[in-house]
Amino acid sequence: MALTFTNDYATISTTEYSLPTDSTSREAQTDDCTLQVFLDLSALTATEEFVVRFYEKYASGGTQRLIEEYFFKGVQSKPMFVSPAFILGEGWDVTVTKIAGTDRAIYWSLRKIT
Repeated sequence: MALTFTNDYATISTTEYSLPTDSTSREAQTDDCTLQVFLDLSALTATEEFVVRFYEKYASGGTQRLIEEYFFKGVQSKPMFVSPAFILGEGWDVTVTKIAGTDRAIYWSLRKIT
């Protein structure tokens, strides 16, 4: 088993932003892994709201579906979000989207066990 860390950031707007592709182009990831996502939400102010979404296919060739979503509004009492670990591999993605407020730079780390 290998542990990999992908650390980056982006200015998040109202366009859904894919963390694995580091772009607004969503592309199903097919590497088998256990994934945990760390997000630094310390820049959020009282007027801002963001959503983080996790997607996966039920089987190879299936349709990618929303499996979990988390909403963050205003200043965060815990500014570092750590997702539960997800076992993925059929066609997954993780996205961040601004719902309200100002575009913000969000730093993240994708931590995978493969």
